[in-house]
Amino acid sequence: MHDNKSFLCFFLFSVHFLNLADGFPRSLRLSCRLSACRGLVSALRDGKPNAVVQVAVLDVREQSLLAFSCTEIVQGTRDPLFLTGVTFPPDCPVFEEMVVKLSVYDVKDKSSETVRLVTPPTAFFPHYFNSFLPFSSHALLCPLLSQISLLFCVCRSSDDLATVGTVVVSRLKMGEIEDGEADHITADVKGQKCTLVCESLDGTTNDKDNGPLMNAVFKNSVYKVYRFQTVDSKWMLVREQMAECTLSFSIPKQLISLYIEEDSSRIQELRDLGELSPHWDNLRREVITRYDQVIRNYRETLVTVDLSYFPTGPLFKPSCSKAQKSLEFIPINLHTQRMRVTCPRQTDAFYDVITVGAPAAHFHGFKSGGLQRLLSRYENEKKSTAYQCIYYGPEQTAKAREVLSSVAQLQPLITSLSDRLLQAAQQHSAEGLRDGLKALADKTEQFVHALKDELVKGALLALHTARPGYVSRSQTQTHSPNERSPSGNHKDPIPHHKEYDEEEWDRVWANVAKSLNSVIAMVDKLQEQDNNKQDSVPEQALADVITSHNPAGDWREQLSPLLASLRESVVEVAGRAQRSMTFVLLQEAVCSIPQGLSLQQRRDVVFSQALAALACGFVMRLYAGLEDKGFLRQLHLVGVVAQFESLLSTYSEEIGMLEDMETGISDLSRVTFRITEAKSDEPGDLQPIVSGRRDHYTVEVPLPRQAFEALPEEIQEGKPLQVYPVLFNVGINEQQTIAERFGDISLQERINQRNFDVLDGYYKSLSDKVPSECLPCFQMQTDIKELLETLGQNVVTKKRKNVEILWLAGTICRRLNGIRFTSCKSAKDRTSMSVTLEQCALLRDEHQLNKDYFIRALDCMRSRLTQGDGAQWDDPEAGSVANHKPASRHFYPIALLLVSSHLLVVWLILSLVFLLAKYQ
Repeated sequence: MHDNKSFLCFFLFSVHFLNLADGFPRSLRLSCRLSACRGLVSALRDGKPNAVVQVAVLDVREQSLLAFSCTEIVQGTRDPLFLTGVTFPPDCPVFEEMVVKLSVYDVKDKSSETVRLVTPPTAFFPHYFNSFLPFSSHALLCPLLSQISLLFCVCRSSDDLATVGTVVVSRLKMGEIEDGEADHITADVKGQKCTLVCESLDGTTNDKDNGPLMNAVFKNSVYKVYRFQTVDSKWMLVREQMAECTLSFSIPKQLISLYIEEDSSRIQELRDLGELSPHWDNLRREVITRYDQVIRNYRETLVTVDLSYFPTGPLFKPSCSKAQKSLEFIPINLHTQRMRVTCPRQTDAFYDVITVGAPAAHFHGFKSGGLQRLLSRYENEKKSTAYQCIYYGPEQTAKAREVLSSVAQLQPLITSLSDRLLQAAQQHSAEGLRDGLKALADKTEQFVHALKDELVKGALLALHTARPGYVSRSQTQTHSPNERSPSGNHKDPIPHHKEYDEEEWDRVWANVAKSLNSVIAMVDKLQEQDNNKQDSVPEQALADVITSHNPAGDWREQLSPLLASLRESVVEVAGRAQRSMTFVLLQEAVCSIPQGLSLQQRRDVVFSQALAALACGFVMRLYAGLEDKGFLRQLHLVGVVAQFESLLSTYSEEIGMLEDMETGISDLSRVTFRITEAKSDEPGDLQPIVSGRRDHYTVEVPLPRQAFEALPEEIQEGKPLQVYPVLFNVGINEQQTIAERFGDISLQERINQRNFDVLDGYYKSLSDKVPSECLPCFQMQTDIKELLETLGQNVVTKKRKNVEILWLAGTICRRLNGIRFTSCKSAKDRTSMSVTLEQCALLRDEHQLNKDYFIRALDCMRSRLTQGDGAQWDDPEAGSVANHKPASRHFYPIALLLVSSHLLVVWLILSLVFLLAKYQ
């Protein structure tokens, strides 16, 4: 017993009498809602206690605590009615030696909620077993087995001398609504009503929330259940489920491996440049040395992440580890949260949100700002150091990466399509020739178009000047063409040499088109000859002619040399283009050493965290929409919007975090998704796979065969699925008050305006391609276009802490079948406040939550006492940090969101006076 509460009563239930061999489930999931106590007696407050009910599951044989949980606190009533259910972990077993203890406490001071309710098991077990009451042995499990619907338990004091009240337990499954309960259960707390419910989760409509597909990616789920009254005095059943995600570790691990592979190939490409002049060769060696160091660091990180990952342990990084270098690629507190609502005369509805700490490089710090500011400063500094190299702007280096990616992708495709065309020729398949030629021509034209850029031509000339021969021929000149003054003009960075044949590249590049035209002409000729023979020779005679005078190899023999010429031309052009673009990237690396590679590492870290969150959200949204044909149609025709809600302030270090987050979310536009058929239904084969390079990544999401075959044909064929990431930020804490009064919030305004334009463009594209019937239906009838107009007005309006921006953006996202994310520094305090407020608002707007229940529903969702050993629900970091650290989820008062700026100024002044007096 603790100082902040007094012990009223308890009673125990045993299950040792049950025969588990007679069909009793060994792994029954327990979820009890203890919602009514009657006639409780307290010596304080005129005999009206602040009641809280705790249920503990005990193992008599091992004398250990299996799990415990408790309701919210109901103040000042002898007949408390609880809205919060008592839930246990899904893996909590039911067996013969299990004992369930129900205790009722009187909380003396609700402000002391941060103190844990239960003492260590070694302290209270002897008392438990000495007080065992066998006459109540079967009472609690009968409702779990659906054998009774209502149970009254008489509570006695701890010394068993007096009756102190009654606990009412009733049974309710998902989907069952008891209309009459509101009439016979009352309370003296503002007229609020509820019933104590005991519920089994097995066999309910929530099975798909915990099926094999969901459990393959989402683990360690915890639950909370409530029942709230609607405006028409009916009862809605609300079930929250929070889960961890395997992608918190698997996506970053794959990305680190891809980073290592890409940087290793970059080193090989630099070596493949061939012989360079001493100046350029020294620069190349320096760049390779830097890349080697980055690769070593990434390999060490990959090993550490592997050692930190335990499939049976926590699958998230707690905020206390956010600045740990070995875990810098892992997102902070990545969790999924689903609220499922069951109402009378309505189908079940669910609302998903992903909570994650802001993607930011905490290990690198924010003293000099975040990525957005650092990259801008880096570009300016790179221009001033370009005297030792050839300066290429960010657009040109981005184009160089795009060309390299296109060449790496298209060259092997052209080779494989050439072989496919030869196979069709060997089989004398006119249809195969036609289809194969169409695909080959399409990819070859893409290849030629990708290289039709002046950057490639100019880079070839620059590479020519870096050869040793060029330098030796220019020694007699006063100034070498590739030497540049620090104050030189960068507008014309490409040096020219009169001995270089500038038309050579045009001829080589044109050979690809000529070779393709020759192949097309030969295929047309073969098809024309085949058509003429079919018109002039009877069908049987035609078969004889083909067999005797036109061997199957003739078509192949005629096409083979032409296709060989095409492949040779493609190889030659690809080699030159790769070397020239590698030389461009060499300039960037030379101009940026060492700052550029350090910035790249920071960007890799932020992108890894952002992609892990996006992949988690996409998978959850896909699983939820597998039976929604409208969503699947929208997915392959337009794509899906991913709306990130940020609550960071624009003050101090959080400015740097927001700058990191802005760049990381923007980089997600380089990601596409693809749905594939899984090899099996094993969890390992259902994990998403990442592939690609830094300029573009593809995330493959495997689905079981049955689910995959039900998808639209376009998705089954591997069509890339686009994601449109948007970020809206509104600071809400006291630091934002300081920023708005004395600082600068232009960063927040620019982010909101830019991302509003992206969201508005997505909606216009969606309206053109997808009918409105594909979008979900909501009770709120406001048109999406009208919501967008209101959002646009709020974005440009000068208003302090304009949280209307976040509310409108979140509403639009849900109306557009989008993916919702909520973030703050660590995805704890501010994030939990936002999520719970949004959930209660959804219950009010979409499910007619009684207005008298709104605040109490909010308090229930934010209460820390509703979960005992499952305290991870209230603080995702429980068990990962010190036991005495106060949990930080769902318990801060909403007043923190509405701090008065005037009171804050007074507090600052008083604090300053106190500090001056102290140090004088």
